[in-house]
Amino acid sequence: MKKVYASAAEALDGLLFDGMFIAAGGFGLCGIPELLLSAIKDAGTKDLTFASNNAGVDDFGIGILLQTKQVKKMISSYVGENAEFMRQYLSGELELEFNPQGTLAERMRAGGCGIPGFYTKTGVGTVIAEGKEHKDFDGQTYIMEKGIFADLSIVKAWKADTTGNLIFRKTARNFNPPAAMCGKVCVVEVEEIVQPGELDPDHIHLPGIYVNRIIQGEHEKRIEQRTTRKTA
Repeated sequence: MKKVYASAAEALDGLLFDGMFIAAGGFGLCGIPELLLSAIKDAGTKDLTFASNNAGVDDFGIGILLQTKQVKKMISSYVGENAEFMRQYLSGELELEFNPQGTLAERMRAGGCGIPGFYTKTGVGTVIAEGKEHKDFDGQTYIMEKGIFADLSIVKAWKADTTGNLIFRKTARNFNPPAAMCGKVCVVEVEEIVQPGELDPDHIHLPGIYVNRIIQGEHEKRIEQRTTRKTA
């Protein structure tokens, strides 16, 4: 199976449709599938639902799709650092489903493993638990959360081989692997593609069975919060 494509637009060809559900990797500005998000913006696909830890910032990450009003709903755990995200939510233009970060990651992982739901103590007694099934185990109350099954996963990795085995770099490993797992189709952008056998099998973070399409590209290295101190 051919997995390596020449560009983000080519890799997404035939996969996008209005109203689709997309799981996107990344945390803050780290590990964001920026090339694929830009291609989705150029394609004009609209009424999108995104499951992602956050929406980047106003001019980067999912934020660029908020600017063009292509996003209908966000399933997220953090809305800071993005003024347009907050504006649309507070004005009622954007639907938002808040998830605790661990719950969101587990919902993605569960979907990737074919698990339709699971119980967690996180959120019990808060607005997160409203309308959800409650169940007691050993005297403790849990709420049921549903696994995420997305139409498409878009993620960023550091290296891949041509069969789709992936290695993530440092913090980019947090939401990208579970996001990659839970989509019907997974498209990955990487900094480097190598031949099979060049990656140490013990260093593989996500096996190629989850990956359908890969592109290689140049990526911007942004700093989300820059803190400096005065020199003496």
